[in-house]
Amino acid sequence: MTRFSYAALSVLLIGLVACRLAPLGTDQPTAPSEASSARPSARVPAPVMSSHGADWLERPERETEEQPELVLDAMALRQGQTVAEIGCGTGYFARRMARRVAPTGKVYAVDIQPEMLVMLEALVKKEGVSNLTPILGGETDPRLPRKSIDWVLLVDVYHEFQKPQPMLAKIRESLGPGGKVALVEYRREGESASHIKFEHRMSVEQVRAEWEAGGFKIVAVDESLKSQHIFILEAAAPRSQ
Repeated sequence: MTRFSYAALSVLLIGLVACRLAPLGTDQPTAPSEASSARPSARVPAPVMSSHGADWLERPERETEEQPELVLDAMALRQGQTVAEIGCGTGYFARRMARRVAPTGKVYAVDIQPEMLVMLEALVKKEGVSNLTPILGGETDPRLPRKSIDWVLLVDVYHEFQKPQPMLAKIRESLGPGGKVALVEYRREGESASHIKFEHRMSVEQVRAEWEAGGFKIVAVDESLKSQHIFILEAAAPRSQ
C-alpha cells in the first residue's frame, strides 16, 4: 500500500471514530430527554399564543382541567387587596380574582395583545365586573403601578416571555410590602402534562434558576393541580455587599 493510501486510511478511521463520539448537532433533531431539558440554560422561550387561541382560554372543560379556584385558594385572596394578572388573555382568572377582592379591591388585567383586551372588556361587561382595569402591557414592562400590588398572577404565560429578566425586574418593582407572585406552569417533569407541547412546560429547576436570577425566591410549591405547578414567590432580600 502506498504512503498516500496509508494516510487516507488513517484520516478515514479518525473521522469515523470522531463521528461516533461527537454529540449530535442541531441539524439532527432529536426528542429532548428529561435530563437535558431540565437544564435552565437550555430553555428557549415558547412562541406567544395569539388572540386566535382565545376560545381555548374560555373552553368549558378548563374548570375541571385546571381548577382555577384552587389557584386562587393558594393565593388566599382577600377583600380589598390590589392584585394583577399578567398575560391575562380574555381574563379567565382576572375576572375570578375581581370577585374575590370585591367590592373594595382592584384588579389590573395586563396583556400585550389589544385583541385580547377587547374580548376581556366584553366579558367583564357581560358579567357585571366593575373593579377590573385592563392594561396594554409591553414586552418588557407590564406597566403596573409601582410598589402597590399585593398579588401578581401569571398562568401558563411566563414561558412565553421573550425577554423574561426585564419583565421580572418590573414585576418586582410593582409589589407592595409583603407582595407575592403566584406562577402557574405546566409540569415539564413526568407525564402529567404530556398533552401540552414540551416548550410550553417548565420544571421546578428552570423556574428557580430564572426567578432567583430576577431577584425572587420560591416560598412554596403547590402540586395539588392535575398537571401544573403552582409556585408562590416573593422578592428576595438584597444581597449584602
